[in-house]
Amino acid sequence: MKKQMDPGMHSAEHILNQTMIRMFECNRCFSAHIEKKKSKCDYDFNRALSEEEINQLEKKVNEVIGENLPIIAEYVTREEAQERYSLKRLPQDAGFDIRIVKVGDYDSCPCIGPHVQSTGEIGAFRVVSTSFENNVLRIRFKLDRPG
Repeated sequence: MKKQMDPGMHSAEHILNQTMIRMFECNRCFSAHIEKKKSKCDYDFNRALSEEEINQLEKKVNEVIGENLPIIAEYVTREEAQERYSLKRLPQDAGFDIRIVKVGDYDSCPCIGPHVQSTGEIGAFRVVSTSFENNVLRIRFKLDRPG
């Protein structure tokens, strides 16, 4: 039986992906493992990140979380989704109507997973470690949550 994806971690992954795109002009992660305690994202990348870059990345993700942006889902046709987004990570049986998850006006992408209702529910984002090997940058992260 497959574990249920954690909504807060999954929402944080969306923010991390958009922040990577904006800061480093790369693509969204090509692989992610999202769990309640610790998660990771893998990016096609050409180098390791410096400590300063890791700190800036963490700071920007936390700024977005702190804006308490609404997280909503809407449906568009597959044709419309293909014009605006990469669908390569969606399952083959995703159907004709594609669910687009929007994090305020910060991020939007096709997604089938669970999310929190607003970024204020996520908690504090913390990069645990990064590694770089064979043109893959791996970012491991946790959330420090209230309560």
